[in-house]
Amino acid sequence: MTGCDPTLASLATRAHLGFSSPRMKHALSIATLALALTACGAGPYGHSPHYVPLSDEPRAVVGARDYDPVMFARQPDEWRKSNVTLFGIVTNRAAGPGGGSYLTLSVRRLEPRNLCDSLHDDDSCRVTVSDADFGVVHLLVKLTGEDDVGEHSVGGGSLMRLVGRIGEDVDPNDGAPVIRATWYRHWPRYYFVTRAAARMMRQ
Repeated sequence: MTGCDPTLASLATRAHLGFSSPRMKHALSIATLALALTACGAGPYGHSPHYVPLSDEPRAVVGARDYDPVMFARQPDEWRKSNVTLFGIVTNRAAGPGGGSYLTLSVRRLEPRNLCDSLHDDDSCRVTVSDADFGVVHLLVKLTGEDDVGEHSVGGGSLMRLVGRIGEDVDPNDGAPVIRATWYRHWPRYYFVTRAAARMMRQ
C-alpha cells in the first residue's frame, strides 16, 4: 500500500505562488514543509514514538469498527454490516482464490506508544503491538509488489493492519471468521516489535 504522499513535499516549493509578500511566502513554505515532514518522516514502517498512519490510511479506516472478538461472537450479523479494522501477526500464508492470498492472523492490539532504542532518535522506534493474542481471524487479500514476492513479502511473523468486511463463511479448520480485505498495511518480520521488547527498548 502507499506511503507518504510525495505531492506534499513538492507543495513547499510552490507555496509562494499567488503571494506577493516575502514574509507570507516564507511562512507558508515553512508550514507546508513541516506538513510534508510529518507525513513522510516516519517512513513506510512508522519509525516514530507514536503510530503514524500512511497518507491513505485515515480515509481507508473511516467508518470501520475496531474488531472485538467478544462482541462479534455475540452479534455477528451486526458486525457484518460494516467494515472492521484490526492489527494481526501472520501465522500462516496460503494461496487464496483468484490469485490472492489466504492469511491466518493472531489478533493484536496497538500499544499507545511505540518502543524506541533511543529517546533521541525516532529512527530507532518501531510500531509496537501487544504480546497478548485476542483470537484468530483469516484474511482474503490481494497482495501487491514487494508485499507479494520478495525479501520483505508477507509471511509468517509479518504484522498487518487491515480494513475489510467479515464474511458469512468461516474457516473450515478452526471456525474463525474470514475477512475480505479492502485495504492493508504491512510490516515485515523484524520491522516491528511486541510489548515484550520493552525489556530491551525504552518507551
